[in-house]
Amino acid sequence: MGRDNSNFYNQGSMGKGGRNKVRNSLNADPQPTVVRNQIDPETKTYFSEIANLFESSEIELEERSVICSNALEEAKGKEFELATDYIISHTMQGLLEGSDVDHLCGFLRSCAGLFPMIATDRCGSHVAETALKSLATFVQENDYYSLIEDTLNSVCQGIAANPIDMMCNQHGSHVLRTLLCLCGGVRLDSPEFHGVKSSSALANRLNLQASRVGGSDSVHIHQGFPGLLKDIVSAMLKHTREDSRSILVDQCSSLVLQTALKLLAGDNEELLHVIPVLLGCKNQNLIEGNLIDKTIARDIVKLMKEPAFSRLMEVILEVAPESLYEELFMKLFRNSLFELSSDKCGNFVVQALISYTRDEEQVKLIWKELGPKCKDLLEMGCSGVIASFVAASQRLQTHGLECCQALADAVRVGSDESPRYIIPRILFLENYFRCEDKSSWEWPNVSKMHVMGSLILQAVFKFPSDFIEPYIKSFTCMETEQILKVAKDAGGARVLEAFLDSDISAKHKRRVISKLKGHFGELAKNPSGCFTVEKCFTVSNLSLREAIASDLATVQQALEHSKAKQSLYLLRKLDIDGYAKRPDLWRSKQESRQATYDEFYAAFGKTEDATTHSRKRKKREEIVDHLPSEEHAKDVDSKGGKRVKKHTEKVESASDGPPKTPFLSEEMQGKKRKGKTGQLKAWK
Repeated sequence: MGRDNSNFYNQGSMGKGGRNKVRNSLNADPQPTVVRNQIDPETKTYFSEIANLFESSEIELEERSVICSNALEEAKGKEFELATDYIISHTMQGLLEGSDVDHLCGFLRSCAGLFPMIATDRCGSHVAETALKSLATFVQENDYYSLIEDTLNSVCQGIAANPIDMMCNQHGSHVLRTLLCLCGGVRLDSPEFHGVKSSSALANRLNLQASRVGGSDSVHIHQGFPGLLKDIVSAMLKHTREDSRSILVDQCSSLVLQTALKLLAGDNEELLHVIPVLLGCKNQNLIEGNLIDKTIARDIVKLMKEPAFSRLMEVILEVAPESLYEELFMKLFRNSLFELSSDKCGNFVVQALISYTRDEEQVKLIWKELGPKCKDLLEMGCSGVIASFVAASQRLQTHGLECCQALADAVRVGSDESPRYIIPRILFLENYFRCEDKSSWEWPNVSKMHVMGSLILQAVFKFPSDFIEPYIKSFTCMETEQILKVAKDAGGARVLEAFLDSDISAKHKRRVISKLKGHFGELAKNPSGCFTVEKCFTVSNLSLREAIASDLATVQQALEHSKAKQSLYLLRKLDIDGYAKRPDLWRSKQESRQATYDEFYAAFGKTEDATTHSRKRKKREEIVDHLPSEEHAKDVDSKGGKRVKKHTEKVESASDGPPKTPFLSEEMQGKKRKGKTGQLKAWK
């Protein structure tokens, strides 16, 4: 573990004076004064010899374990001094990592009363965290569960006397979050539970991947200690009741509370108690079932403009039970949505509110406040609010047409202006709204397209085609050079793929694809472009597929020499080597494949709900398993010319039919690609 504490936390920290201010404002019981004794020379020499022995690497694993156990015995009564010493603390970490569970638990029980002071020290925090991480390695062994639970109980009691010092300290905050994760049964180093906004969180909000609702068992690696988790959370709430504002606006304590709430996700009974208390609700209100006091609503809205509390509020909205979410929506947010959306911190809270909407009525109320302000929000740079609403509208299937129309109108100079500029302006959203004379705006010479603009368009192309006609016209009107630039950009390529994935007619899709003729080889050299090329191949008719294969054949050697995974996979998937050697045979195989799928779609129809889609997908997989082999294709080519001709006619007649997806492999879909993470990381 590094000692560079400037990068130890992903959020800012509160200085010593700030911590004292928080503690005094809460009238918390002061920590007992502890005198840090000097370490005697004999002890220093002892631990120095151990450090030298470990560095020499001359001891066996069993010997190391014995040395660790003996050294921890020697450390009894001196844990605080040793753990907070700049040099010996390194040795203590090594001892704790190599110790058996009995001596590890003994160390923690012995220093449980001083654990908060160790955890808030620059060096001691590393020792405390190492002890917890080492303890976590034994949790899944049932024989040690009770021993570990008793040990953690002692540590939690030491913290419960006054958790404020740890919560508001940059070092203690991280250790406390690690302890909470251990009690919650999740990975101790999970970024999600340490306040880091992952790219998957934004992907979930914008419907770009399957959402995982809080409380999913998939994040738990062991059963944890739910009783201790609730006890430590209860202790934190007890000490924040008198003046919760000071705690809520502190960045370090906010991170601790975020972790606690995420770990309690799914436990509605506990959350219905914890969240109102955090927001300053009185006991009498809780008894009466009035979870959010209207008298403090305005104060909470003001707090949402504070960086630390805005992040905490996002988590509250994420984990809140449905009844509490409804009350938060009606008492805190209604009639304040535009005010919050206009704020640099508050707009992220509004994004979370929209992303976790539960029903059409809530979307309706949001649209009533924010719909007429669409252009204003984009001009202020609050495109994330628009992206969240587009995704929520698509998810709940309401206000889709109104949303698409308002967005298109927001980037048009006048109602009679041609729709051809809609897509380019959204792709370069920030650049467009910075332009003073918007009527003279042209495609800019910049290296990267707007992240949120591309995410908005990805969501837009999930709507039915009759909702997005201006967007379709805009895409099909783009010049070859512009479409090529879109395909080469990480975000733009995903917009193009979303366009090809939509229910837009095959005729419009192939019109766009045809403009990329002669450039597919260039795109395939880019790892991200391989996905786009495969998607284009998927929705193309036979002549376009052959054009794509021809482009790739010209760069086949260069792609093979690059040894890039995606490029090699694409060559193999589209059988470019087969096309280069025997184009006639390659063509007949494609015809046979397409004919099989034409028959499938003729039998099962075009429309489908989620269940039907799942069944059809399984059926398609069965069909792929029975598609003609290369030998059979040769036989068809030599003996069954008439049948091939018949199939060819079917393909050509179906050129404007529904988009086909047989050639986009599941393997390719599941792979990560360049640009995805970077695109999402720019979220906040």
